[in-house]
Amino acid sequence: MAKKLAFDKWLFTVIVALLGFGLIMVYSASAAVARDHGQGINPFLLKQGVAAVVGLLLMVALMHFDYRRFRPMVVVYGLLCLSLASLVAVLFSPELNGTSRWFFIGPFSLQPSEGAKIVLVLFLAYQLDRKIERVNQPQLLVPCGLVAGLCAFLVLLEPDLGNAVLMLTVTFVLVFLAGLAWRYLFAAGVVLAPLIWFLVISVPYRRQRLFAFLDPEKDPLGSGFQALQSLIAVGSGGVFGLGLGDSMQKQYFLPHPHSDFVYAIVAEELGLIGALGLVALFMVFLWRGVRAGLRAPDTFGRYLAWGLTATIVIQAMINASVAVALLPTKGIPLPLISYGGSSLVATLAACGLLLNISEHS
Repeated sequence: MAKKLAFDKWLFTVIVALLGFGLIMVYSASAAVARDHGQGINPFLLKQGVAAVVGLLLMVALMHFDYRRFRPMVVVYGLLCLSLASLVAVLFSPELNGTSRWFFIGPFSLQPSEGAKIVLVLFLAYQLDRKIERVNQPQLLVPCGLVAGLCAFLVLLEPDLGNAVLMLTVTFVLVFLAGLAWRYLFAAGVVLAPLIWFLVISVPYRRQRLFAFLDPEKDPLGSGFQALQSLIAVGSGGVFGLGLGDSMQKQYFLPHPHSDFVYAIVAEELGLIGALGLVALFMVFLWRGVRAGLRAPDTFGRYLAWGLTATIVIQAMINASVAVALLPTKGIPLPLISYGGSSLVATLAACGLLLNISEHS
Protein backbone atom coordinates (compact mmCIF):
# COMPACT_ATOMS: atom_id res chain seq x y z
CA MET A 1 0.00 0.00 0.00
CA ALA A 2 1.22 3.49 -0.81
CA LYS A 3 2.58 5.57 1.99
CA LYS A 4 0.53 8.56 3.04
CA LEU A 5 2.49 11.79 2.66
CA ALA A 6 1.79 15.46 3.28
CA PHE A 7 -0.77 17.05 1.01
CA ASP A 8 0.39 19.10 -1.97
CA LYS A 9 1.23 22.51 -0.52
CA TRP A 10 1.44 24.12 -3.96
CA LEU A 11 -2.07 22.98 -4.77
CA PHE A 12 -3.40 24.00 -1.36
CA THR A 13 -1.84 27.45 -1.68
CA VAL A 14 -3.35 27.99 -5.14
CA ILE A 15 -6.81 26.94 -3.92
CA VAL A 16 -6.69 29.29 -0.92
CA ALA A 17 -5.34 32.12 -3.10
CA LEU A 18 -8.15 31.66 -5.65
CA LEU A 19 -10.75 31.50 -2.89
CA GLY A 20 -9.51 34.68 -1.19
CA PHE A 21 -9.23 36.50 -4.48
CA GLY A 22 -12.74 35.34 -5.40
CA LEU A 23 -14.22 36.81 -2.23
CA ILE A 24 -12.50 40.13 -2.94
CA MET A 25 -13.80 40.20 -6.52
CA VAL A 26 -17.35 39.24 -5.50
CA TYR A 27 -17.34 42.15 -3.06
CA SER A 28 -15.93 44.55 -5.64
CA ALA A 29 -17.98 43.43 -8.66
CA SER A 30 -21.29 43.36 -6.76
CA ALA A 31 -20.85 46.74 -5.02
CA ALA A 32 -23.22 48.65 -7.29
CA VAL A 33 -25.93 45.97 -7.25
CA ALA A 34 -25.56 45.53 -3.48
CA ARG A 35 -26.35 49.19 -2.90
CA ASP A 36 -29.86 48.56 -4.25
CA HIS A 37 -30.55 46.22 -1.34
CA GLY A 38 -30.07 49.05 1.14
CA GLN A 39 -28.36 46.82 3.72
CA GLY A 40 -25.37 47.66 5.88
CA ILE A 41 -23.37 44.70 4.58
CA ASN A 42 -22.99 43.46 1.03
CA PRO A 43 -25.49 40.52 0.83
CA PHE A 44 -23.56 38.86 -2.01
CA LEU A 45 -20.35 38.86 0.01
CA LEU A 46 -22.24 37.57 3.07
CA LYS A 47 -23.73 34.59 1.19
CA GLN A 48 -20.46 33.88 -0.58
CA GLY A 49 -18.64 34.03 2.75
CA VAL A 50 -21.04 31.52 4.31
CA ALA A 51 -20.57 29.22 1.30
CA ALA A 52 -16.78 29.62 1.61
CA VAL A 53 -16.85 28.55 5.27
CA VAL A 54 -19.06 25.53 4.49
CA GLY A 55 -16.88 24.64 1.50
CA LEU A 56 -13.64 24.94 3.47
CA LEU A 57 -14.99 22.70 6.23
CA LEU A 58 -16.01 20.15 3.61
CA MET A 59 -12.65 20.44 1.88
CA VAL A 60 -10.73 19.85 5.10
CA ALA A 61 -12.96 16.89 5.96
CA LEU A 62 -12.38 15.29 2.54
CA MET A 63 -8.64 15.97 2.80
CA HIS A 64 -8.60 13.64 5.81
CA PHE A 65 -11.05 11.10 4.36
CA ASP A 66 -9.24 8.44 2.31
CA TYR A 67 -10.49 8.81 -1.26
CA ARG A 68 -10.35 5.01 -1.67
CA ARG A 69 -13.39 4.73 0.59
CA PHE A 70 -15.38 6.08 -2.35
CA ARG A 71 -14.28 3.14 -4.53
CA PRO A 72 -16.74 0.41 -3.37
CA MET A 73 -19.63 -0.20 -5.77
CA VAL A 74 -22.28 0.49 -3.13
CA VAL A 75 -20.84 3.96 -2.48
CA VAL A 76 -20.47 4.89 -6.15
CA TYR A 77 -23.92 3.72 -7.20
CA GLY A 78 -25.52 5.09 -4.03
CA LEU A 79 -24.15 8.58 -4.75
CA LEU A 80 -25.10 8.23 -8.43
CA CYS A 81 -28.71 7.33 -7.61
CA LEU A 82 -28.94 10.21 -5.14
CA SER A 83 -27.52 12.61 -7.72
CA LEU A 84 -29.89 11.45 -10.47
CA ALA A 85 -32.85 11.72 -8.10
CA SER A 86 -31.91 15.30 -7.24
CA LEU A 87 -31.57 16.18 -10.93
CA VAL A 88 -35.08 14.86 -11.54
CA ALA A 89 -36.57 16.51 -8.44
CA VAL A 90 -35.14 19.95 -9.28
CA LEU A 91 -37.15 19.97 -12.51
CA PHE A 92 -40.26 20.39 -10.34
CA SER A 93 -38.79 23.21 -8.25
CA PRO A 94 -39.92 26.86 -8.63
CA GLU A 95 -38.54 28.55 -11.73
CA LEU A 96 -36.02 31.38 -11.59
CA ASN A 97 -35.33 33.34 -14.79
CA GLY A 98 -37.18 30.69 -16.77
CA THR A 99 -35.10 27.77 -15.46
CA SER A 100 -35.51 25.10 -12.80
CA ARG A 101 -31.95 24.64 -11.56
CA TRP A 102 -32.15 25.29 -7.82
CA PHE A 103 -33.71 24.05 -4.61
CA PHE A 104 -34.55 27.03 -2.42
CA ILE A 105 -33.96 26.76 1.33
CA GLY A 106 -34.79 30.07 2.98
CA PRO A 107 -32.36 32.71 1.70
CA PHE A 108 -30.06 30.05 0.24
CA SER A 109 -30.27 27.90 -2.87
CA LEU A 110 -28.79 24.54 -3.89
CA GLN A 111 -27.93 23.62 -7.48
CA PRO A 112 -27.76 19.80 -7.79
CA SER A 113 -25.96 19.88 -11.15
CA GLU A 114 -22.83 21.14 -9.37
CA GLY A 115 -22.68 18.01 -7.22
CA ALA A 116 -23.65 15.83 -10.18
CA LYS A 117 -20.45 16.82 -11.99
CA ILE A 118 -18.36 15.42 -9.13
CA VAL A 119 -20.44 12.25 -8.89
CA LEU A 120 -20.11 11.69 -12.64
CA VAL A 121 -16.32 11.91 -12.38
CA LEU A 122 -16.44 9.47 -9.45
CA PHE A 123 -18.48 7.01 -11.53
CA LEU A 124 -16.14 7.33 -14.53
CA ALA A 125 -13.07 6.74 -12.33
CA TYR A 126 -14.82 3.66 -10.85
CA GLN A 127 -15.50 2.24 -14.32
CA LEU A 128 -12.00 2.95 -15.61
CA ASP A 129 -10.45 1.42 -12.50
CA ARG A 130 -12.20 -1.88 -13.13
CA LYS A 131 -12.15 -1.99 -16.93
CA ILE A 132 -9.02 -0.11 -17.96
CA GLU A 133 -7.96 -3.03 -20.18
CA ARG A 134 -11.29 -2.86 -22.05
CA VAL A 135 -11.38 0.85 -22.74
CA ASN A 136 -12.41 0.35 -26.38
CA GLN A 137 -15.00 -2.30 -25.66
CA PRO A 138 -18.74 -2.02 -24.91
CA GLN A 139 -18.22 -3.18 -21.31
CA LEU A 140 -16.73 0.25 -20.56
CA LEU A 141 -18.08 2.54 -23.26
CA VAL A 142 -21.76 1.64 -22.80
CA PRO A 143 -22.08 2.36 -19.04
CA CYS A 144 -19.92 5.50 -19.27
CA GLY A 145 -21.88 6.78 -22.26
CA LEU A 146 -25.29 5.98 -20.76
CA VAL A 147 -24.63 7.58 -17.37
CA ALA A 148 -22.93 10.66 -18.83
CA GLY A 149 -25.71 11.00 -21.40
CA LEU A 150 -28.43 10.64 -18.76
CA CYS A 151 -26.83 13.23 -16.48
CA ALA A 152 -26.37 15.64 -19.39
CA PHE A 153 -29.95 15.08 -20.56
CA LEU A 154 -31.42 15.84 -17.13
CA VAL A 155 -29.29 18.98 -16.83
CA LEU A 156 -30.35 19.98 -20.34
CA LEU A 157 -34.00 19.80 -19.27
CA GLU A 158 -33.46 22.51 -16.62
CA PRO A 159 -32.40 23.95 -19.19
CA ASP A 160 -28.61 24.27 -18.83
CA LEU A 161 -26.78 23.49 -22.06
CA GLY A 162 -23.44 24.74 -20.74
CA ASN A 163 -23.14 22.27 -17.86
CA ALA A 164 -24.55 19.47 -20.02
CA VAL A 165 -21.81 20.01 -22.60
CA LEU A 166 -19.23 20.28 -19.80
CA MET A 167 -20.25 16.86 -18.45
CA LEU A 168 -19.89 15.26 -21.87
CA THR A 169 -16.56 17.01 -22.47
CA VAL A 170 -15.07 15.76 -19.20
CA THR A 171 -16.31 12.25 -20.01
CA PHE A 172 -14.55 12.32 -23.38
CA VAL A 173 -11.36 13.71 -21.82
CA LEU A 174 -11.17 10.94 -19.21
CA VAL A 175 -11.96 8.07 -21.59
CA PHE A 176 -9.55 9.51 -24.16
CA LEU A 177 -6.76 9.69 -21.55
CA ALA A 178 -7.51 6.05 -20.72
CA GLY A 179 -6.75 5.10 -24.34
CA LEU A 180 -9.95 5.59 -26.35
CA ALA A 181 -9.31 4.92 -30.03
CA TRP A 182 -9.52 7.90 -32.35
CA ARG A 183 -12.21 6.23 -34.44
CA TYR A 184 -14.61 6.20 -31.48
CA LEU A 185 -13.83 9.82 -30.67
CA PHE A 186 -14.48 10.78 -34.29
CA ALA A 187 -17.72 8.80 -34.37
CA ALA A 188 -18.95 10.49 -31.21
CA GLY A 189 -18.13 13.88 -32.69
CA VAL A 190 -20.07 13.07 -35.85
CA VAL A 191 -23.12 12.16 -33.76
CA LEU A 192 -22.97 14.88 -31.12
CA ALA A 193 -21.98 17.89 -33.24
CA PRO A 194 -25.25 17.96 -35.24
CA LEU A 195 -27.22 17.29 -32.05
CA ILE A 196 -25.66 20.22 -30.20
CA TRP A 197 -26.14 22.41 -33.28
CA PHE A 198 -29.83 21.47 -33.35
CA LEU A 199 -30.20 22.20 -29.62
CA VAL A 200 -28.72 25.66 -30.20
CA ILE A 201 -30.61 26.56 -33.36
CA SER A 202 -33.98 25.19 -32.25
CA VAL A 203 -34.20 27.36 -29.11
CA PRO A 204 -34.71 31.09 -29.81
CA TYR A 205 -32.56 32.53 -26.99
CA ARG A 206 -29.68 30.17 -27.77
CA ARG A 207 -29.92 31.05 -31.44
CA GLN A 208 -29.79 34.73 -30.55
CA ARG A 209 -26.71 34.17 -28.41
CA LEU A 210 -24.96 32.37 -31.26
CA PHE A 211 -25.73 35.11 -33.78
CA ALA A 212 -24.73 37.75 -31.22
CA PHE A 213 -21.42 35.94 -30.76
CA LEU A 214 -20.80 35.94 -34.51
CA ASP A 215 -21.70 39.65 -34.88
CA PRO A 216 -22.42 41.40 -31.54
CA GLU A 217 -22.45 44.87 -33.13
CA LYS A 218 -25.47 43.95 -35.25
CA ASP A 219 -27.69 44.31 -32.17
CA PRO A 220 -25.61 46.31 -29.64
CA LEU A 221 -28.55 47.08 -27.35
CA GLY A 222 -30.11 43.63 -27.55
CA SER A 223 -28.58 40.20 -28.02
CA GLY A 224 -25.05 41.60 -28.44
CA PHE A 225 -25.19 43.83 -25.36
CA GLN A 226 -23.49 41.48 -22.89
CA ALA A 227 -20.61 40.58 -25.21
CA LEU A 228 -19.92 44.21 -26.13
CA GLN A 229 -20.08 45.47 -22.56
CA SER A 230 -17.75 42.68 -21.47
CA LEU A 231 -15.26 43.60 -24.19
CA ILE A 232 -15.47 47.25 -23.13
CA ALA A 233 -14.61 46.19 -19.58
CA VAL A 234 -11.67 44.07 -20.73
CA GLY A 235 -10.36 46.78 -23.05
CA SER A 236 -10.77 49.57 -20.49
CA GLY A 237 -8.42 47.84 -18.08
CA GLY A 238 -5.39 48.15 -20.31
CA VAL A 239 -2.20 46.67 -18.95
CA PHE A 240 -2.42 47.68 -15.30
CA GLY A 241 -6.17 48.17 -14.81
CA LEU A 242 -8.27 50.98 -13.41
CA GLY A 243 -7.64 49.88 -9.83
CA LEU A 244 -9.37 47.46 -7.52
CA GLY A 245 -12.93 48.65 -6.93
CA ASP A 246 -12.82 51.27 -9.70
CA SER A 247 -14.65 49.38 -12.44
CA MET A 248 -17.12 51.46 -14.43
CA GLN A 249 -18.83 48.57 -16.21
CA LYS A 250 -20.15 47.13 -12.95
CA GLN A 251 -22.18 50.34 -12.57
CA TYR A 252 -25.23 48.76 -14.26
CA PHE A 253 -23.59 48.49 -17.71
CA LEU A 254 -22.36 44.88 -17.66
CA PRO A 255 -25.06 42.35 -16.59
CA HIS A 256 -24.09 39.83 -13.89
CA PRO A 257 -20.68 41.39 -13.16
CA HIS A 258 -20.20 39.36 -9.97
CA SER A 259 -21.13 35.96 -11.46
CA ASP A 260 -21.01 35.16 -15.18
CA PHE A 261 -18.76 38.10 -16.15
CA VAL A 262 -16.54 38.46 -13.10
CA TYR A 263 -13.48 37.76 -15.26
CA ALA A 264 -14.24 40.89 -17.29
CA ILE A 265 -14.28 42.92 -14.06
CA VAL A 266 -10.93 41.37 -13.08
CA ALA A 267 -9.50 42.50 -16.42
CA GLU A 268 -10.98 45.99 -16.04
CA GLU A 269 -9.82 46.61 -12.47
CA LEU A 270 -6.49 44.74 -12.54
CA GLY A 271 -5.68 44.94 -16.23
CA LEU A 272 -3.91 42.45 -18.44
CA ILE A 273 -1.50 41.62 -15.64
CA GLY A 274 -4.31 40.66 -13.25
CA ALA A 275 -6.22 38.72 -15.90
CA LEU A 276 -3.16 36.74 -16.95
CA GLY A 277 -2.19 36.25 -13.31
CA LEU A 278 -5.54 34.61 -12.66
CA VAL A 279 -5.07 32.37 -15.70
CA ALA A 280 -1.60 31.47 -14.38
CA LEU A 281 -3.10 30.35 -11.06
CA PHE A 282 -5.45 27.99 -12.89
CA MET A 283 -2.53 26.69 -14.95
CA VAL A 284 -0.66 25.90 -11.71
CA PHE A 285 -3.83 24.18 -10.50
CA LEU A 286 -3.85 22.13 -13.73
CA TRP A 287 -0.18 21.21 -13.31
CA ARG A 288 -0.57 20.05 -9.71
CA GLY A 289 -3.83 18.23 -10.45
CA VAL A 290 -2.27 16.30 -13.33
CA ARG A 291 0.76 15.59 -11.14
CA ALA A 292 -1.45 14.25 -8.35
CA GLY A 293 -3.08 11.89 -10.85
CA LEU A 294 0.24 10.72 -12.27
CA ARG A 295 1.54 9.91 -8.78
CA ALA A 296 -1.67 8.33 -7.50
CA PRO A 297 -1.13 4.79 -6.23
CA ASP A 298 -4.02 3.30 -8.20
CA THR A 299 -6.05 3.73 -11.38
CA PHE A 300 -9.09 4.97 -9.46
CA GLY A 301 -7.12 7.81 -7.87
CA ARG A 302 -5.44 8.70 -11.16
CA TYR A 303 -8.66 9.22 -13.11
CA LEU A 304 -10.50 10.74 -10.18
CA ALA A 305 -7.77 13.38 -9.89
CA TRP A 306 -7.68 14.02 -13.63
CA GLY A 307 -11.46 14.20 -13.87
CA LEU A 308 -11.81 16.68 -11.02
CA THR A 309 -8.97 18.79 -12.40
CA ALA A 310 -10.47 18.77 -15.91
CA THR A 311 -13.90 19.76 -14.59
CA ILE A 312 -12.55 22.83 -12.79
CA VAL A 313 -10.03 23.95 -15.42
CA ILE A 314 -12.32 23.48 -18.45
CA GLN A 315 -15.04 25.40 -16.63
CA ALA A 316 -12.58 28.23 -15.96
CA MET A 317 -11.50 28.24 -19.62
CA ILE A 318 -15.12 28.48 -20.80
CA ASN A 319 -15.95 31.34 -18.44
CA ALA A 320 -12.86 33.37 -19.39
CA SER A 321 -13.45 32.68 -23.10
CA VAL A 322 -17.01 34.01 -22.83
CA ALA A 323 -15.74 37.19 -21.14
CA VAL A 324 -13.40 37.95 -24.06
CA ALA A 325 -15.99 36.89 -26.68
CA LEU A 326 -14.20 33.73 -27.79
CA LEU A 327 -17.34 31.70 -27.02
CA PRO A 328 -21.06 32.52 -27.01
CA THR A 329 -22.52 33.71 -23.72
CA LYS A 330 -23.10 30.87 -21.25
CA GLY A 331 -24.05 30.92 -17.60
CA ILE A 332 -21.06 28.92 -16.37
CA PRO A 333 -19.32 30.40 -13.29
CA LEU A 334 -15.59 30.91 -12.89
CA PRO A 335 -14.62 28.29 -10.23
CA LEU A 336 -13.72 29.75 -6.83
CA ILE A 337 -14.13 33.28 -8.20
CA SER A 338 -17.72 33.83 -9.37
CA TYR A 339 -20.61 34.44 -7.00
CA GLY A 340 -22.57 31.25 -6.39
CA GLY A 341 -22.74 29.16 -3.25
CA SER A 342 -23.43 25.78 -4.83
CA SER A 343 -20.57 26.15 -7.29
CA LEU A 344 -18.17 27.26 -4.55
CA VAL A 345 -19.04 24.45 -2.13
CA ALA A 346 -18.90 21.79 -4.85
CA THR A 347 -15.58 23.11 -6.17
CA LEU A 348 -14.02 23.12 -2.70
CA ALA A 349 -15.29 19.58 -2.13
CA ALA A 350 -13.58 18.54 -5.38
CA CYS A 351 -10.42 20.28 -4.20
CA GLY A 352 -10.58 18.34 -0.93
CA LEU A 353 -10.66 15.05 -2.83
CA LEU A 354 -7.81 16.21 -5.05
CA LEU A 355 -5.70 17.19 -2.04
CA ASN A 356 -6.40 13.82 -0.44
CA ILE A 357 -5.20 12.02 -3.57
CA SER A 358 -2.03 14.12 -3.48
CA GLU A 359 -1.31 12.76 0.02
CA HIS A 360 -0.73 9.27 -1.42
CA SER A 361 2.24 8.31 -3.50
